[in-house]
Amino acid sequence: SMCLFCEAPTILMRLIAFCTALLSFLATSLLISIAAAFTALPLLSRHNTHAATTAQTRQFFATAAAQDDTNTPTTNTNNDDAQKVVIIGAGWGGLSAAHALSKSSSPLQITIVDAAPRVGGLVRDGFSTINNTLSSKAEAGQHGFWDNYYNIFSLLQDDLQSKISNVDEVLTGYAEQGQYSPNGLEAVWPVYRDSKPNLPTGLAQALYTKFVNLPPLDRATAAPLVLAFSEFDDSPEAWKRYDSISFRDLCIKLGVSKRCYEEAFEPMILTGLFAPGAECSAAAALGMAYFFVLKSQNSFDVRWCRGNIGELIFDPWVELLEERGVRFETSTRVQGFEMEDNCISNVVCSSTRNDKKGEIISLEADTVVFGLGGAALNAMVRNSPELAQYSEFRKFANLRGTGVLATRLYLDTVLDTEYSANACWGFDEGVGMTFFDITKLHGLDVTNRTDGVGSIIEVDYYHAASLLVMSDEAIVEKVKKDLNTILGLQCINANVVDAAVVRLPQAVNWYSPGSYSNMPDAKSSSIDNAFFCGDLVRSRHGSWSQEKAYVSGIEAANLILSRQEGSGIIPLPSDEPHVALGRSALTLAKTIVGRGDPNKAPSLVDFLW
Repeated sequence: SMCLFCEAPTILMRLIAFCTALLSFLATSLLISIAAAFTALPLLSRHNTHAATTAQTRQFFATAAAQDDTNTPTTNTNNDDAQKVVIIGAGWGGLSAAHALSKSSSPLQITIVDAAPRVGGLVRDGFSTINNTLSSKAEAGQHGFWDNYYNIFSLLQDDLQSKISNVDEVLTGYAEQGQYSPNGLEAVWPVYRDSKPNLPTGLAQALYTKFVNLPPLDRATAAPLVLAFSEFDDSPEAWKRYDSISFRDLCIKLGVSKRCYEEAFEPMILTGLFAPGAECSAAAALGMAYFFVLKSQNSFDVRWCRGNIGELIFDPWVELLEERGVRFETSTRVQGFEMEDNCISNVVCSSTRNDKKGEIISLEADTVVFGLGGAALNAMVRNSPELAQYSEFRKFANLRGTGVLATRLYLDTVLDTEYSANACWGFDEGVGMTFFDITKLHGLDVTNRTDGVGSIIEVDYYHAASLLVMSDEAIVEKVKKDLNTILGLQCINANVVDAAVVRLPQAVNWYSPGSYSNMPDAKSSSIDNAFFCGDLVRSRHGSWSQEKAYVSGIEAANLILSRQEGSGIIPLPSDEPHVALGRSALTLAKTIVGRGDPNKAPSLVDFLW
C-alpha cells in the first residue's frame, strides 16, 4: 500500500506538470532554436548598439547596483591597519574582485598573483606564429559579449570610461551569424533586436532563426524539453536534480529524435559547454541555454571584440587598477600556504620570470581569493597538503577541464566570407568547432599590408584532446582542409603565409554530471579567510561564462567587505510573463503534490531512470 500511495501523486504530478508547462510555454514549442543559436557560444555591423539597452537596465536597477556609501576608490596603503588581500588568478573573476575591492573606502593592500606573464587568463594574447614572420601576436579564441552581459558592459562604459573613451571602438556592432557542417550552411542566426515585431521569448527565436536542412518534424521533437525548462529555475534544488543526469540522456528520454540531437543539440553542447552531451550535466546545459538564448528575444545578440582582448580591455583595466594601488605579481606561481588558526596567513610563491627565476615570495594575507578554474583548483589542492586537509578542498580534486585548440591562419588571399562568426559541426566526432573572419571583425585594412597577408581566419576546436597531440604542421593542414570544405574554391586556391597554433589542455571548465556538488561557494566553509570567484563558483545571479566570472568577483568582494548581498551587481531582468507563469504554475502543482513542500514532490528527472 505504501508503494501505491507514492505512485498515485507521482503520476498525477507528471500529468499536471506536463500540461501546465506545455500551456504556459506554448511559445517555446520549437526549442530547437535554442540549440541552433547556442552553438555559437565559444570563447566560449548594424547601427544598433548595446548602449541604450544597458543604460536603461542600469537605471532600472540603480538601487540594486549601488556601491557602498562612499564609493571612493582607495589606493593600497601600507599602514598596519590595512587588510592584506591576496587574489590568486588574474582572469575575469580575479580582476573583478580586485576592481570591486579597490573601489571601497576600506584600507586595503591588494595583490594579484598569476602564473602567466600577462594578465587575462589562458586566453590572453601574446602567442607567436609558427614561422615568426609576423609582428602581430595571436590570442586564443575570439571573444564575444552577449546582450545579457549587463555588468561587463557597465564596466566598459562607466568604470573604464577614462581609459576607453568609446566602447564602439572596442566592440563590433551586431551581425548575422552562420552555422556550417561538411554539407554546407545549416542555419543563420539573425540580429534578433532587428527582427520585428518583438515577440515573447521562445516564439521569437523559433520564428526568426533560419534553418536550412533540419526538417520541421525533427525540430518538433524538442518540444518536451519545455517541461525541463519549466522546472529548472536555477535554484540549488534544481541543480542537484538535473546535475545527476547528462544532457544527452535528458534529450533521449524526452523523445528528441536522433537527427535533431546529433545535428542541433550535440553541436550546441560541444561549442557551448565544450564537451559531448553524454558527458555534460543537464543542469549546466539548461542554465546556459536560458541565459544565452531564452532570457529575452535579444539574448543571443552578440558584439565581438574588435581586436585582441588583452590590448583593448585587459591593459586599460590593469592600468586603472594599478592607479588605485593594486599590485600585480605575474609570472608568479603559488607553491603553498602557511596556516594559522584555521586561516591562511601567508601565500608562498615562486617567480618564473627570467630575471627572478626560482625566487621565493611570501605574501602575508588576511584574506585570500581563489580566482581559478576547475583544473587549476584541482592542481592546487593536489600539490598543497595545507589545503588537502580540508574535505571541502579535497572535493576540488574531482574538478577538471577540457582541451581547446586555438588556431589562426594568415592567408595570402582576401576571402569573401558570408558571416564573420560561425559555429560548425560534423568535422570531427566528439569535437566542437568555430571559425571567425578576424580581418572583418577587427576591421583590418589589408590594402596597406606589406607582409603578403590577406584574410586572417581564427578556427577553434573544443573537447580537442585528440587534436592537441598533432604536430603544428599537421594541425595547420587539417585546419586549412576544414576551411576548404566550408568556403570552397576561393579558400582552396589560397595559401597559408603563416599560422598560430595554441594548445590549451584542460583550459575550460568541464561541467560533467555530478560536478555541481564539487563546485565552490563564494566563501569557504572550512578556511575562515578564503573566498572564491570565477565562472565555476555557485551563484544565484543566473549569468554564465565571462559575465558570471565578473559577477562572482563582486560577490566575493561583498562578502569580504560585509556588504549587503547584491551590492554593486546589476541583476538579470525578471522572467518574461509567460515564463514566470509557467514556473509559478508548476511550483503550485508541485506544492500540492508535495503536501505543502514543492521539494518533496517528484521531479521530471525522477521519471527518467
